[in-house]
Amino acid sequence: MVKKGNYLFLCLFFLATLPALAQNTDSLKRVQEQRKADSLRRIDSISKIDTNLLNRYRIEPRRNAIPIRVRPFQIVPELIPTTMMDYKVSYWRKWIVFGINVSQSGFSNNWSGGGNNAIAVLGNFDYKTEYNKSPFDYTTELILMYGKTKNTGQTPRKTNDRIFLDNKVATQLSKSWYFFGSLDFESQFDAGYQYTDAGNSTLSSPLLISKFMSPGYLTESVGFEYKPNKAFDLRIGTGTARQTFVLDTTLYHNIPSNYGVTPGHTFLNQLAFQLVSTFDKNIMPNVHLNARYALFIPYGQSAAYITHRLDVTLAAQVNRLINVTINGSGIYDKNASNRVQGFEGLALGILYKFP
Repeated sequence: MVKKGNYLFLCLFFLATLPALAQNTDSLKRVQEQRKADSLRRIDSISKIDTNLLNRYRIEPRRNAIPIRVRPFQIVPELIPTTMMDYKVSYWRKWIVFGINVSQSGFSNNWSGGGNNAIAVLGNFDYKTEYNKSPFDYTTELILMYGKTKNTGQTPRKTNDRIFLDNKVATQLSKSWYFFGSLDFESQFDAGYQYTDAGNSTLSSPLLISKFMSPGYLTESVGFEYKPNKAFDLRIGTGTARQTFVLDTTLYHNIPSNYGVTPGHTFLNQLAFQLVSTFDKNIMPNVHLNARYALFIPYGQSAAYITHRLDVTLAAQVNRLINVTINGSGIYDKNASNRVQGFEGLALGILYKFP
């Protein structure tokens, strides 16, 4: 059994060491908390990942089907320096039309319907060139036509014969008006005859009524031109002179009027007012219409001597070479005849135009 003195000593010792024990306990707690904080910092440093390394090995997800709005963009021209090429500007335009038409008919000797063998040939040549550099304009056109037919038992006859040359120089005054000067020539190739019978030379001789430069016409004109488009053209020749040539001085025996030239002379000069209108256009696919009307009013003469001439050509293109052409002309010239003269022809043949 413990003595009371020893028990008292133990109690005093416990009470003396109690603060030290409490201090040791606080120190231990602080050490444990410090260790715990150090552990958490280490764990936190380990849990952090380098994002650069993560982006390096990132796998992009595939694109979805959601529509993306596209912003409008603009195209800006960029000037690229280039060297001058060897190009030349040509203000000339040229056309050439060549055609030939042949018709033929033949009958056997016992053909009950009757008829004569016949062959006809018609050739035409049309050359046109144009120079257009604003405000200057130059145009020239040459038309050559000649045709002949031969029937059994008859002498050969002409079906068409014409030489026509038109030259025009103009300068532009406004959008549709020009001031022009023109020079025209017209005549024929071969001699022309008037037949008093069926063309049988054994019955009577044909009557010579015309030949080359008998008559021949040379016309100079100055005035104003109205040209609203490429298809229509109107010339108003306020100052016009025309010379009529009949080089065969004996022709007046067959033609008393001698085409207005005094018998025994070869030349007649007239001052007049002239009006020339042309229309040249495709009126429907593969169908082309060309028309020219000329009015000649001589000064100092009666209205009976006013001259009219209308030329119309209607061409239907079957294919690149084959075409059907209808030609027609109407003339009233008192110096040549007191009545209206007319010509009409229908032909199927070859027509080539270039370019």
